[in-house]
Amino acid sequence: MRDIQILWIDDEIDLLKPHILFLEQKQYKVTTCSNGTDAVELIDEKDFDVVFLDENMPGLSGLETLTELKEKKPNLPVIMITKSEEEYIMEEAIGSKIADFLIKPVNPNQILLALKKTLDHSRLISEKTTINYQKEFRKIALELSMVNTYEDWANLYKKLVYWELALENITDSSMVEILESQKQEANSHFFKFIKKRYKDWLTSTEKPILSHNLLKEVVFPIIKKESNTLLIVIDNLRYDQFRIIEPIINQFYKTEEELMYYSILPTATQYARNALFSGMMPLEMEKKYPQYWKNDPDEGLKNLYEDQFLTENLKRNGLKIKYDFIKITNLKSGKQIADNFKSYKENDLTVIVYNFVDMISHAKTEMDVIKELAGDDKAYRSLTLSWFNNSPLLEIIQKAQQLGMKLIITTDHGTINCKNPTKVIGDKEISANLRYKTGRSLSYDAHDVYVEKNPKDILLPSISMSSSFIFAKENLFFAYPNNYHHYVNYYKNSYQHGGISLEEMIIPCVIFAPK
Repeated sequence: MRDIQILWIDDEIDLLKPHILFLEQKQYKVTTCSNGTDAVELIDEKDFDVVFLDENMPGLSGLETLTELKEKKPNLPVIMITKSEEEYIMEEAIGSKIADFLIKPVNPNQILLALKKTLDHSRLISEKTTINYQKEFRKIALELSMVNTYEDWANLYKKLVYWELALENITDSSMVEILESQKQEANSHFFKFIKKRYKDWLTSTEKPILSHNLLKEVVFPIIKKESNTLLIVIDNLRYDQFRIIEPIINQFYKTEEELMYYSILPTATQYARNALFSGMMPLEMEKKYPQYWKNDPDEGLKNLYEDQFLTENLKRNGLKIKYDFIKITNLKSGKQIADNFKSYKENDLTVIVYNFVDMISHAKTEMDVIKELAGDDKAYRSLTLSWFNNSPLLEIIQKAQQLGMKLIITTDHGTINCKNPTKVIGDKEISANLRYKTGRSLSYDAHDVYVEKNPKDILLPSISMSSSFIFAKENLFFAYPNNYHHYVNYYKNSYQHGGISLEEMIIPCVIFAPK
């Protein structure tokens, strides 16, 4: 490993000889310079790992030198040293992206600590994170053997996501692999839990908030208290994706409450999102609103009547309010809504459904470029963050904050990266989704699915007298025996939803207040 090269710029450099000797004894290599002009030339001639820069120098000042250094080497860490504690100097320096800030007089140990922080920051964080996860691993393993309620599962899933995000940038890939295996084990246990409990939730008072209860239990009470609420439903938004966009939202809104609720089965848009807006399970929607509800084999889009479902839901709950329902499916419509958002300021409720994350997951299957950009969960999150940072949705959130609107962000279901196929056979009417199937004469591996032979028992409509539902477990996806290998290669490592996994079923609903 080569020696660390330091450039120290100070017009009184001779007085710093003891500090320099101290660093050289620690095996650092120090090049000195007494003015900014020479320093700017020096960094063209030699590669330095870090710069110590005096703020108060004759000729080219410290801040001016800093600007020129950053123009030439924007990623070169600069530690500024100054006698002055004036706020504007610190703000100027910090705005120019200094690595650290020291006030004179400095002692050798302060210098050494600043170097460690600057040069070893990533390594130290990585090591600390790894050690902490190693300790937590045993606790999570113990919790997995004991978890037995929907609250426990929500808390365990949040903990797994916390560690997934904490470990994603460490250099020790073995820790990431261990966490991944722990997530797989958790999903295996979760599948058994859902098979055992899901049907009971639909008739019991002891149940989580489900898709069809969310508005009544969470959103409507807020509308009754708050005069102007913005509800954003980002289709297909997993909890880990929400966690990475939350800091951006927090620039404008403070998080008041974070709830985890459960998507109904199937964890698919036509079922979960229609249930969310209607306040009904699919079987009830089919009976009461046959003009709006469409089953899997029916022609046409399945989510055309969410606005009408919401209208009926508001009426049933006695909410006579002024509201708008907006669905954004492309950049152009998003920009139009953002440009005209002030027109919604008199509403009691403004609902926006944003489909972009769902489009990412489906495009990943269809487009090679998206497969490259979202090859795994880390890349999938990164793509989501890039979209959000540059989307009209962020502009809408900013304008909502300026109007003093309450903000609720949620989703209809999550998604999972499908790794392994499981074979399925059915008649020509079988549904197309890769994580659930409904139809007659279904043939499948019973170990890989949750089967409901009578869909009415879980409040789902039947497309025929003998049709049933099956839901894939963990990260499996259904594949037909015909042309099996082509089918598997095409869909493997794609993001799908409709089945049973922590990622698909346990999803966020977060309430924000404007800053």
